[in-house]
Amino acid sequence: MDVTGIARLSTALTTAKTSEEVGTAVLKKALDLSASTASALIAAAAPAPAPAARQPAHIGQNIDTTA
Repeated sequence: MDVTGIARLSTALTTAKTSEEVGTAVLKKALDLSASTASALIAAAAPAPAPAARQPAHIGQNIDTTA
């Protein structure tokens, strides 16, 4: 392998490594953004009302096992 070939190979490997590092950084930022968006959606969701507030207290107390 001549000197020019070695230089080309070195440049190609460096370019590939840099490209991989950039891709990894972009992926990490995208995951961080997704996590913060999910956290914001969860925080913005209204809590479900308590079951007792939606139905009378006697509903759901008995189970008919003979039906």
